[in-house]
Amino acid sequence: MKILALETSAVTASVAVTQEDKLLAQSFQNSGLTHSATLMPMVANLLENTGLKLEEMDVIAAAVGPGSFTGVRIGVAAAKGLAWPGDKLCAPCSTLESMAWQCAHLDGEICAVMDARRSQVYNARFLARDGMLTRLTPDRAVGLEELAGEVNKSGRTQILVGDGAALCYNAFKAQGIPAKKMPPHLIYQTAWGVARTALRLARDGALVPAGQLTPQYHRLSQAERERLERLGQNQS
Repeated sequence: MKILALETSAVTASVAVTQEDKLLAQSFQNSGLTHSATLMPMVANLLENTGLKLEEMDVIAAAVGPGSFTGVRIGVAAAKGLAWPGDKLCAPCSTLESMAWQCAHLDGEICAVMDARRSQVYNARFLARDGMLTRLTPDRAVGLEELAGEVNKSGRTQILVGDGAALCYNAFKAQGIPAKKMPPHLIYQTAWGVARTALRLARDGALVPAGQLTPQYHRLSQAERERLERLGQNQS
C-alpha cells in the first residue's frame, strides 16, 4: 500500500510517500512561506524526483487537526483535490497522533502538544511500547495547569513532542514534573508521522471517501469566539 501524506497543520510543511511502514521519500520545509504557495509544488517535485505517479498512490492522507485553522484547511483541500480524480480513499489523520508516531520507538508516555494560545495547548497523550502506540486521552484543547496536574498523577517522565513542547517543558519543570523534549529534528510535525497514522487507519478500516475528509479543529476560531462575545454583550 502506497500512501501520499500531507502535513500543513502548523508552521512547517511536509509531504511524504510511504509503502506500508517504509518511508520512500519525504520533503520538509520550515521557511516561513505560506503553505498555499509551497504545498502543491512540493507534491509535484517529490513525485517527479522519485519516479512515482499520483495514480500509483493507494491512499491520500492529511493531518486534519488540531492545528492552524488556515493550515489545516489547505492540507485537507489539497488532499481532496488529489484524491477525487482517481476516486482514492483518504486518511483523516490526527495531527497529535501523527507527531506521537515520530517517537514511538521510545518506550514511555508521549505528550504531544501544540501551542493553542490563551494559556492552552492542543494535546493528546499516548503510551509507547515496542514501537506501538496506545492512546491515553482523546485529542483536546486543554489548559496548561490542567494538563500539568493530569500528567503529575501518572508519575512517568513525559516525552514532549510538537511546537508546544518548550512551553510545556517549562511549565512541567516548574512543578517538578519529569519531562524531556524531542530533539530539534524530530520535534515538529512531519508527513511521515501522518503516513504512519494513515497506515493504522487503513488497517482499522477507517479510511473515508474524499467528500468525507473534514478538518477537526477542537476549538472555535478567534473570529467565531469574538462573534459569540459580541452576541453575548448585545444580549446583556
